[in-house]
Amino acid sequence: MPQPSSAERSAKLRSLLNAGVVAMPGAINALSARLIEREGFNAMYLSGAVLANSVGGVPDVGLMTLTESEAHSARIAESTTIPIIADADTGYGGPENAARTVRTLEAAGVSGIHLEDQEFPKRCGHLDGKTLVPENEFTEKIAAAAEAKTSQDFVLIARTDARGVEGYDEAVRRATKYVEAGADAVFPEALQDEAEFERFAKDVDTLLLANMTEFGKTPYLTVDRFGEIGYNMVIFPVTLQRIAMKAMEAALQTIRNDHTQQSLLDDMQTRQELYDLLGYRV
Repeated sequence: MPQPSSAERSAKLRSLLNAGVVAMPGAINALSARLIEREGFNAMYLSGAVLANSVGGVPDVGLMTLTESEAHSARIAESTTIPIIADADTGYGGPENAARTVRTLEAAGVSGIHLEDQEFPKRCGHLDGKTLVPENEFTEKIAAAAEAKTSQDFVLIARTDARGVEGYDEAVRRATKYVEAGADAVFPEALQDEAEFERFAKDVDTLLLANMTEFGKTPYLTVDRFGEIGYNMVIFPVTLQRIAMKAMEAALQTIRNDHTQQSLLDDMQTRQELYDLLGYRV
């Protein structure tokens, strides 16, 4: 398939965000990314947790590098044409590192990233025990990242974990400062009910991302509902990984117990379905 340039993908993302709320399933790898696009989604998400878990085989605690993120992002961009938002953790260092992260991932085909205001080593946003960096340290990082953008359509998202550390009001205050420093959008992590999401959208006037992760602190709202209360992006970061791992666990148990996979055939993607997804003609 013809590959759009990074700038074209970013411009497409901006157009989508101007038109309404955008659902972004999280790809695990290039094959799942192809499936996301084929199933009609207009954009996708690359989770830092999935990069750590599925690519690195490690917990999501800041162990992965920019080089690994770049390679993962590039493979997925090469296999698809729709915009991609990538989790860039804490930017892999200070302001200069954050600027390099923007340049590197933008060149790899990513349409936007989010950076978070946690201390390194980071923790999952829905776990307790997080620590925030000083506000001025993160605003410097956001400013440097904003300056590094090649295309002004590239979406720089500031994630704040302040809600779970210092409370709702601090999350709003920090988010406002991050927008002033150059962030195009805000990702308020781990808001705890629908009323908080709605209130945040009124308190912070910018593009907003909602994290519709499972088994966390956030209630299950539909994409349409998030759109109604003022959110522009809804990510499903680890949904496909969780579904796939549960299915693989069941399949392995069947093989172990039955000594054959025959009973699983109806649950499998067929050889022809795989070839069709890959565009492989035999």
